[in-house]
Amino acid sequence: MSHSKPFHRNYRGFVDCPNSGYSQWAYIVDRSYADSPEHYIRAFIIIQSDLQRLFEFIEPSDQNLIVYSYRIHELFMRTCMEVEANFKAILRENIYNPIDKKGKVRPEKRWNIHDYRKVNSTHHLSAYKVYVPIWDGESSIFEPFKQWADSTELSWYQAYNKSKHDRRNEFKEANLENLLSSFAGLLVLLSSQFRTEDFSPGSSSISGNTDSYYFTKPALGGYFHIEFPNDWDDSEQYEFNWSELKNESDRFQKINYDSL
Repeated sequence: MSHSKPFHRNYRGFVDCPNSGYSQWAYIVDRSYADSPEHYIRAFIIIQSDLQRLFEFIEPSDQNLIVYSYRIHELFMRTCMEVEANFKAILRENIYNPIDKKGKVRPEKRWNIHDYRKVNSTHHLSAYKVYVPIWDGESSIFEPFKQWADSTELSWYQAYNKSKHDRRNEFKEANLENLLSSFAGLLVLLSSQFRTEDFSPGSSSISGNTDSYYFTKPALGGYFHIEFPNDWDDSEQYEFNWSELKNESDRFQKINYDSL
């Protein structure tokens, strides 16, 4: 059975039904859908701008994936911090009350990657693909959460923790490959909440489909490209008429992560 109301911070598949073209995205800009989404997007746009600046000095290519530097380290740390901020926002704005070994609720400041992995089951993070459109070589596709399909670990996130806590000995972990994996992870997380909505204060415009040099479609931020999941079961998908639902006071529901 499909869902008759959208969950907070959860963009997912939609059943083909009357008005589904509008309904499958319009709820994202409702102010009750997410708390201050524009601030999370703004942080991402700044990081993307800095990454594009980095590309002026380090060519995005297979050969340069092992390159590491203080600038890469700085950007790697910032990106992973934003990844954590988005995970916490998703869990916080739904229902999540993890219990520690003493039977007490574990506070948000003690949540970790094992808590964040719960989001994969509701947002299908492991099914997303991110493309770097301008690339020299064969390694331009990133699947930052693919490991979560059958493992509890993420290699780039482990590299982040190593380099953060022991930079002297783990400095090489802050390389271009891990930076791009973490950035792809941040892009996937935001896309799984807001699709391609950037919450720009400017006016919205209607654009039509045009021929493109690229085989993939632009993601949030307009530079990288993304492939959304197509593995939603019928029971996981949304099915509602947002033109009617948006007039109700109780138009969103919460995911109960405590039961997952």
